[in-house]
Amino acid sequence: MRLGIDIGGTFTDLLLVDDITGYVRIVKVLTTSEDPSQGVMVAVAEALEKLSRPLSDVEILVHGTTLATNTIIERKGSRTALLATQGHRDAVEMRREHRYDMYDVLVEMPEPLARRHLRFDVEERMSAEGEVIHPLNRVQVERLIKRLAERGVEAVAACFLHSYRNPVHELMVREIADRLAPDLHVSLSSQVAPEIKEFERTSTTLCNAYIHSRVDQYLSRLEEDLRADGFAGSFFMMQSSGGLCSTQSARELPVRILESGPAGGVLAASHFARASHLDRLLSFDMGGTTAKLASLDDGQPSVAAGLEIDRIYRFIRGSGLPVQVPTIEMIEIGAGGGSIARIDPLGLVRVGPESAGADPGPACYGLGGELPTVTDADLLLGYLDPQYFLGGRMPLDVGRAREAVARHIADPLGLDLTHAAWAIHRIVNENMASAARVHLVEQGKDPAAYPIFAFGGAGPVHAYGVATILGAPRIVVPFGAGVTSSLGFLTAPLSFEFAKSWYGRVSALNWDEINGFLANMEQEGRDILGSVGLSDRKIEVRRWCDMRYCGQGFEVRVPLPTGELGEARLHELHHRFEERYRALYGRTVPEVDLEVMNWRVVVQGPRPELKIAPDTGTGTSAEEALKGSRPACFPEAGGFVETPVFHRNRLPVGSLVEGPAIVEEAESTLVLGLGAVARVDPMLSLVVDLHHQGKQEPRYLEGKPRHARRRL
Repeated sequence: MRLGIDIGGTFTDLLLVDDITGYVRIVKVLTTSEDPSQGVMVAVAEALEKLSRPLSDVEILVHGTTLATNTIIERKGSRTALLATQGHRDAVEMRREHRYDMYDVLVEMPEPLARRHLRFDVEERMSAEGEVIHPLNRVQVERLIKRLAERGVEAVAACFLHSYRNPVHELMVREIADRLAPDLHVSLSSQVAPEIKEFERTSTTLCNAYIHSRVDQYLSRLEEDLRADGFAGSFFMMQSSGGLCSTQSARELPVRILESGPAGGVLAASHFARASHLDRLLSFDMGGTTAKLASLDDGQPSVAAGLEIDRIYRFIRGSGLPVQVPTIEMIEIGAGGGSIARIDPLGLVRVGPESAGADPGPACYGLGGELPTVTDADLLLGYLDPQYFLGGRMPLDVGRAREAVARHIADPLGLDLTHAAWAIHRIVNENMASAARVHLVEQGKDPAAYPIFAFGGAGPVHAYGVATILGAPRIVVPFGAGVTSSLGFLTAPLSFEFAKSWYGRVSALNWDEINGFLANMEQEGRDILGSVGLSDRKIEVRRWCDMRYCGQGFEVRVPLPTGELGEARLHELHHRFEERYRALYGRTVPEVDLEVMNWRVVVQGPRPELKIAPDTGTGTSAEEALKGSRPACFPEAGGFVETPVFHRNRLPVGSLVEGPAIVEEAESTLVLGLGAVARVDPMLSLVVDLHHQGKQEPRYLEGKPRHARRRL
């Protein structure tokens, strides 16, 4: 058996798969914010209880969590100091001396994770070629380490100039700290992010040091609890890049698991895209706290060299903390079921990015929340069944939702309750559609050309509205949409990425040196995967370099051809760069030389096979899956419509459902608007055609009057 466990801001999701029978068990519980491991153990116990199987039968556990990300956003990490080359301690605050919003005179920047009184200049200097110009002042470092330990500093980030070429001075800092203050954690930029660009490297190293203690304590506690309950299998963590690593690797480089949860969802979309032969797909994951969007081409997501976290403005690059680690390219916004609606000073309704989370949660949870959220609005619009939320395990309080929306939105604006709820629903759809459009257009892609793969607890509720705004051709909703990220974890391969900064003009590169360190990085990856039992012939190697036109400030990631590189392959390298550059910017720059900044090698094992046989019940037709009906709001159909409600697990392959309709499963609800037609494909996904022109009504409507309607 295999377990995939994803901790989100509101819910903890679990997917258990029996590889012999294909049996699937899905569990969704509220996240225990103070100690997330408690929620994990509750979910594990619930999953195994109904099977009457012990935890010792689980051979593989794959885990993703928002713990690292939330630690930075909430500023709950370790008290961290920075050691920098003399004269450079403020580089992390000066950033790139660039205003991300030129016309905002009150522009804000995220505060560095090390306050200025904890940033120190260190006497040392290395040349760009890795030669020692000024030796490290060991006496100064020893004095600093002692003082920091005495004053309660818990972590230190060491980031010296050009340490990616020669890390000897940073290694000396670790040796001194291990000897004088063994409890002090030290992160070295030459190990965390060995790449050129001082600001990004320093920011990444600070993030790693800042979150190390909390991630280490959490994983230790969770491993201890699992062992106590009998778990003796392999425990892997999901990386932001879409690969797996050991818990030990996650402890050493926790910065690599910042986007572990969202990465799992994109991997699930990739799995379904390949299985369904879909060349293009827009992964749309809307949970309780955030919405994550990523584009896939040829069934594969793009992997970026880094990301930004804790942005001041969600759509604007440069307003967050840069983290230079490989990450599946996606955009994340504060739009989830728990996103709070409010009226701004101009009298306009705003939704998010603040979230009610799991505690106190939306008002309808009845756990103390009093502010209106997206979930409260969806409940009042009839999209959610108050008695079937989480399969009936968590009834929703309609009265509390009505009171929250009325008090904070409807009454102050002079709206009736329905219009206020619809405003919240529509605005959050517009927010997510805008984010998707920005994400796709920045990559030179047409938003209307990408079907939407919708999942997460709230994703299927809002997918129709988002797809309509974008003009998407169809929607794909997988079986068990509420825990799809956990399913993605079980399709991820073991993977390691290595990077090395080695700058040079393409026309003047030393190819012997380059081939040498590329081979060394590949062999290091093969050795790591071989140590966990993977045979060499099952290992896949991919290589990239970060290239740009000479004089530019930012690079394009270009795939390298296989085999030895050299003068004879320069034309091929130029062609690959121009092909990628033209796709991004629509043109190339003739007769300008190219330069390379970084070289990257990814070494990964095979993708695990995933055989699942979900319990689809005993239904043989859409008519048998019909649970009943309830009024739901569809403005395009005239207002509130008596809407048929279907049991998701009883819809057989090939059955059709025409909108307006609602399809419910325990962890999520699909809302179909007027004109949408959903069919169940052989993978048990609901494929929603948004441009269906057929006139024949499905069987469940034969001989029955059209929906009774009440105007808004």
